[in-house]
Amino acid sequence: MPKQIHSYDAFRFYDVFRMNSDGSLSPLRIINVNGIVIGPGVAFGPGVNVGGVDFFRYQDFDIAAEVENGILIIKGFYERKSYEKAAK
Repeated sequence: MPKQIHSYDAFRFYDVFRMNSDGSLSPLRIINVNGIVIGPGVAFGPGVNVGGVDFFRYQDFDIAAEVENGILIIKGFYERKSYEKAAK
């Protein structure tokens, strides 16, 4: 079960995305980013914005999201340490 960040669940970045052998990223499940829905089989490289987000900038962050009808709706990104300290 993911940790809670505010009212959203926290997902580790690499539990949602895979780094491909060519250096691109692919989602491991269907995701919704600002209304753009993509899923496994889609690959994108550095500097490519998906729903206005360059995911390469957030590889060291966790993802705040909620699941609706099997789709992970990404709400934001958090440094792990910021919410882990708040949970103690």
